[in-house]
Amino acid sequence: MHTVRFRSLLLGTLTSCFLALSGAVAAQADTVLTLVAADYGTGPADSSLKYWQTIADAFHAANPAITVKVQTVNWNDFDTKIQTMVQNRQYPDITEGDYFSNYAQEGLLFKAREVLSDPGNPMPVFTQLGSYDGAQYGIPFTTSSRALFYNKKLFAEAGIAGAPKTWDELMTDAGKIRALGHIGYGLPLGPEEAQAETLLWLLGNGGGYQAADGAWAINSAQNVETLQFMTKLVQTGDTEPNPGTKNRADLLAQFAHGQVGMLNGLTALLPIIKQAGVLTDNDWGTATIAGKAGPLEKTLGVCDFVAAFKGDGSKREAIKQFLDFAYQDKYQVAFAERYNLLPGTTSGAAAFAKVDPALVPFLSALPKAVQYPNAPAWAQIKTQIQQNIGTAIGPDPKSVLDAIQQAALKAN
Repeated sequence: MHTVRFRSLLLGTLTSCFLALSGAVAAQADTVLTLVAADYGTGPADSSLKYWQTIADAFHAANPAITVKVQTVNWNDFDTKIQTMVQNRQYPDITEGDYFSNYAQEGLLFKAREVLSDPGNPMPVFTQLGSYDGAQYGIPFTTSSRALFYNKKLFAEAGIAGAPKTWDELMTDAGKIRALGHIGYGLPLGPEEAQAETLLWLLGNGGGYQAADGAWAINSAQNVETLQFMTKLVQTGDTEPNPGTKNRADLLAQFAHGQVGMLNGLTALLPIIKQAGVLTDNDWGTATIAGKAGPLEKTLGVCDFVAAFKGDGSKREAIKQFLDFAYQDKYQVAFAERYNLLPGTTSGAAAFAKVDPALVPFLSALPKAVQYPNAPAWAQIKTQIQQNIGTAIGPDPKSVLDAIQQAALKAN
């Protein structure tokens, strides 16, 4: 009797252990992916976390053995966050935001073809920007292009017939709008996205961050001249006070409330205008960005990338399954609609053009857009520009550009 009871207890114990062990093995078999994405929202109610969590939940329902943990980071902190994670060797599996080729150079990233079934669908114009040493690592996810937004209502009050085509016209028009008690031209050189505003001005004078051969040319004669003109624009009072401390988001909101005559903007400004409820569709317009001698032939095209970190290499297939799922046209369109940006894939752009024809001009500008430097040192130089370019508005812009140039050469 006792023997039978002992055997029963032993069998029950062994069965429990087996079930517990089976559960542990099953749990270990599940793959957990960590996704760290930049937050494009304007607050908790509009956080990008909701967008990504919707995809993660839908993906997990279709692939129960893979869980995607989502974390979003404020854009101002995104670069630093990823750099810190990499330095601490706490690699995320997937990032969405900026792509830096130094991570590819260090052998930390999967190639695009290793983690996406159709690596040719992401927009080809941004392939080089997401590449290192001839291989693509950054996968375009969302894009944007730039145009000059202007307040037609203020222009009419100031007696201005149309959008300026040259810098001199822009300064004259800005002065007339300032005389009405408004900001003539919004010049955001604060740390949020100073590198974009600066590049648009440099392009207007035939300059840029790099020469045609790829060498750093931050302190070129054209760039110095450009900053001198920008300084003059500020000193005459035709911009907001202290542009070096003014972020783009603040000026976009002020434009939407009818307080700014002109600024270089992107499609994300459209919902801000609508939400403010101050300007009607007839009160504002867009035009080609003014240059020193005439309108820019090419505008800035910005692309935010997805990158996949190798880790120990064991999650490649799970990452591929998730990215194939997340890059569906419906999710590309949903993101573009939510944040008034543009898709990062060819098929997504075609689908989006049918949904919102008003954005076709911005989509059409992408194939010939100028992009940020594709250099491992860009991560550091971008930070230098964001933090310091505002101080170039002053009596000696060349010394500031010289310092950034030296930092670029050193980083190289």
